[in-house]
Amino acid sequence: MLHLGLGSFHRAHQAVYLQRLIDAGDNRWSLSGANIRPDMAEVVAALQAQGGRYTLETVSPAGEYRYEEIEAIREVLPWERSLAGVIARGAAPSTRIVSFTVTEAGYYLDNKGRLDLSFGDLAADVERARRGEASGDSVTIYGAICAILRARKAANAGPVTLLNCDNLRHNGERFRAGLLEFIELAGDADLLAWVNANTRCPNAMVDRITPRPPPELRARVKAATGRDDAAAITGESFIQWVIEDDFAAGRPDWGRVGVELVASVQPYEEAKIRILNATHSCIAWAGTLAGLDFIHEGTHDAAIRKMAFDYVTDDVIPCLSPSPIDLAAYRDVVLDRFGNPSIRDTNQRVAADGFSKIPGFIAPTVRERLAAGQTIESVAMLPALFLAFLQRWHRGALPYAYQDQGMDEAAAHAICNAADPVLALCSDAGLWGAASGDARLVDAVRGASGRVEDFLNAGATK
Repeated sequence: MLHLGLGSFHRAHQAVYLQRLIDAGDNRWSLSGANIRPDMAEVVAALQAQGGRYTLETVSPAGEYRYEEIEAIREVLPWERSLAGVIARGAAPSTRIVSFTVTEAGYYLDNKGRLDLSFGDLAADVERARRGEASGDSVTIYGAICAILRARKAANAGPVTLLNCDNLRHNGERFRAGLLEFIELAGDADLLAWVNANTRCPNAMVDRITPRPPPELRARVKAATGRDDAAAITGESFIQWVIEDDFAAGRPDWGRVGVELVASVQPYEEAKIRILNATHSCIAWAGTLAGLDFIHEGTHDAAIRKMAFDYVTDDVIPCLSPSPIDLAAYRDVVLDRFGNPSIRDTNQRVAADGFSKIPGFIAPTVRERLAAGQTIESVAMLPALFLAFLQRWHRGALPYAYQDQGMDEAAAHAICNAADPVLALCSDAGLWGAASGDARLVDAVRGASGRVEDFLNAGATK
């Protein structure tokens, strides 16, 4: 398997499942890892120096620490502008799966699921692909995969599965649609036909809270294990992976080590995205407004916890019922996980990319409740919190730098400068789709904004 994106999540999740198989005596599969952009240079160098090995620290809600050495990544490919090494590995007949971890914004999709060519790096990649090139400092996932598949086709290397390992809803389907559109825009009809015949893109749902490694982690790992690990990572003890069992050229025996291989990932995906991911953002935005630094602090704040609990109970569970999952129990497990004080996941990390997260995490619940003629008071708290958060960003009053790959900064400032910011936010079609400008949404968010002000005025700010 070739994985694109050597960040903490991949190394705390997909690589761990493969390590479990290796530990069980199944050595038929291994991972090659690479980045397609010149970031994380120090981590990549550390992994190369350590032969791909690193330490994973996990901690349970009860505070139990565990350390394990992960050796599943057998090859770490250095970044190079041409992506030659990545393309060669992806085109090798022995590579049966190319997987990747991408943020929601990294798919460059508009609210109709089409590629948004207003992004300069995506437009540049299309032009490079038209010329048959793959080099560049800002290669998108489409540009990288297109180059790999071109080389694979030329080498007659056989079918391959393209496997998403991220939080985009219907990630395999939506990535495949974007990839086919990209190849069509590049004018390569032969490659388009080959990809249609020789690739699979199963939907998948992934879950494990993996904060950025804190500065003290290296010393903690050394004290516990004796290893001086410059690439150590930390995460919660909980882990889950659900994949639609649709592979083009075989797969590891993941079911043996706890991966759920299913016909449809949708009910698991919807529960995770709407309950876990949206609640995570709710707590991060509210916690930031309240002057808190960490997710667990907000989760243990009674007012913030109630916002998250009510959002799921009042609006999400009715939308997702009936479900093969016990949704109320899942809600409670999620809040217990978020309350783990040992994880020390920051509000800054989780609050990022609000403009990318609202359309996928929050807007579907709003639209479904409105379509059913139901109230949305509880879910409306989330966009109200985000608007208050965005207004602090607009004033330069956030306690940290805010990163949002889906945000048009001029448009975001315009929302905050509008005579009626609530109306401006609720009228953004990119955020709300068919619910954009709906008077019921506007009224609900206006009422929720008043409750956010009450929350802050009641002494929540620390």
